Amino acid sequence: MNKSEKLISAILGVILVVWMFNQSNESRKAAAAAAEAEVAVETAAATTEGAQTPAPAASAAEACAPKVEEAPAAPVHALDERLVTLKNDEVELVLSSWGAVVVKETLLKYAEREGEVGEGNPPVTLDFSENPLFALKSVPSLSPDADYELVSATETNAVFRNAVVERTITLRPGYQIDLDERFAQETSVRTALSLGVMNLGAGKNDMLSIDSMRRATPTVKGEVVHYDEEGILKSYLVGGVGGCGGCGGSDASSLPRDSGPVTIGEEQDWIAVKNRFFVTALAETGAENAGFDASVKRDTESAVLRTKSVAVDAAFRSAPLERHFTVYSGPKKQSALWDLGMRDVMEFGMWRWVCYPMVKVLNFFYAIIPNYGIAIILLTILVRIIFWPLTHKSTISMRRMSEVQPLIKELQAKFKDNPQRLQQEMFALYREKKVNPMAGCLPMLVQIPVFIALFTVLRSAVELRYASFLWISDLSEPERLFADWFPFGGLNILPILMAATMALQSALSPTAGDRSQQRMMMVIMPIMMLVMFYSFPSALSLYWTLSQVISIGQMWWIRKRYTPAAATAGVDARETRQMRRHG
Repeated sequence: MNKSEKLISAILGVILVVWMFNQSNESRKAAAAAAEAEVAVETAAATTEGAQTPAPAASAAEACAPKVEEAPAAPVHALDERLVTLKNDEVELVLSSWGAVVVKETLLKYAEREGEVGEGNPPVTLDFSENPLFALKSVPSLSPDADYELVSATETNAVFRNAVVERTITLRPGYQIDLDERFAQETSVRTALSLGVMNLGAGKNDMLSIDSMRRATPTVKGEVVHYDEEGILKSYLVGGVGGCGGCGGSDASSLPRDSGPVTIGEEQDWIAVKNRFFVTALAETGAENAGFDASVKRDTESAVLRTKSVAVDAAFRSAPLERHFTVYSGPKKQSALWDLGMRDVMEFGMWRWVCYPMVKVLNFFYAIIPNYGIAIILLTILVRIIFWPLTHKSTISMRRMSEVQPLIKELQAKFKDNPQRLQQEMFALYREKKVNPMAGCLPMLVQIPVFIALFTVLRSAVELRYASFLWISDLSEPERLFADWFPFGGLNILPILMAATMALQSALSPTAGDRSQQRMMMVIMPIMMLVMFYSFPSALSLYWTLSQVISIGQMWWIRKRYTPAAATAGVDARETRQMRRHG
């Protein structure tokens, strides 16, 4: 195995080891932080018991502020509840006159289960009953579920009114919902507006999170915050314990069951609560934001705790006579979120510069042939075409390295006691034979950002949700064939094919090193990647397998067409020009 091959193997190995260690370490930290946060909440609640909780002021730091409230009495309504349905081609909303709120949203173009929307397979429903969307809280003399009179209603608009406020809810295209409020008198106290509740989906790779865009102030930097990655909410938003599926770290019983209300006191430009494929977000408002309150519930029936639901209330300094809100509630589609200035909800991170065009290209291919499996194949071919000159040059260089290996061994034997002279002679030989020993590493290093970006896109691309291809029923999940009786959660064919093509690619790669070491890496690396990829989305395995098949074809083509120059043509096999000059 030559130096470039060893370097590539070392990089992949380090990535895997660091990834596994980091997952386990992060889970242990999350568990410890969760326990500390729970103690802090209980201590604060004991300290403030019997006292009225003051309205929090905006600050540059996040504060865990439990709300001390009396248990709400059973609501007494003077008016019967009126339910109103608003509907367009994308969304159906159910509104209630008790609170003038949205209690349910149906996304008409997205099926609840695999297959098309139809009889026996209803569309996705976002149930806001636990924390209705647009519930108005902390307004004096007005409860969140107060009675409203239904003033008027159309197919996409409804107006509710009581003695305190008039609320107009309008359904707009692009999964946008407007709320306009007119108060009878201005309120100077802190108020809150519910953004509903998001529940964990059924998919193996599903997640829940809260994102927001901090508003820039003289003391606070304006930036996007993903609360499943940082801040006090991280300890509650983690999906499990111990890393690698719960194989280490803290016992589930040591983690808190629910977060209790947590207050983020910094001003925000937008706030989003999301799962893997869908999001509800406060996208636009002219009101003075004062942060938000979040509550997290966890699945108490699972041995490895998972977040079950997340509810968010946007906070405002006051309630002026009039104010307007726009909420986006729908799929995490890059184009829609981009137009609203919330593209970072996609959570592409440092790879966004690759992810954004990748999503556009994927959707472009889908528009030509409406199958995302074929779109991924076309994307793979395009990536290989772009990198073809680089990989071609690299493969040629690796073959040349293999051809000059006898001369290198001669130099190593001749100058084994003089490392400095050996290095000089080897570099002279590389220049003379026009060989770059690092050329074999470059294609792998260049493709790593593309590969990581594709993984980032595929883990949350709503386009791949329940997208089928050949025997694969859902490209966003592992194949899980024969899941009822096959171990490891079912049979996943693509990761096995990926490991096999990786071994074949390694066997065909030109090498200048020890054959026994090469054979060992042909076994170790495919096994490591098989373990890593086995529970990844099948779309990722499809991309990587096809990419390696194309690489194997390229190596075969080069092997057929490339006629190696004689490694020793015109020069003594035991003597370089530098040796002749200084010999």
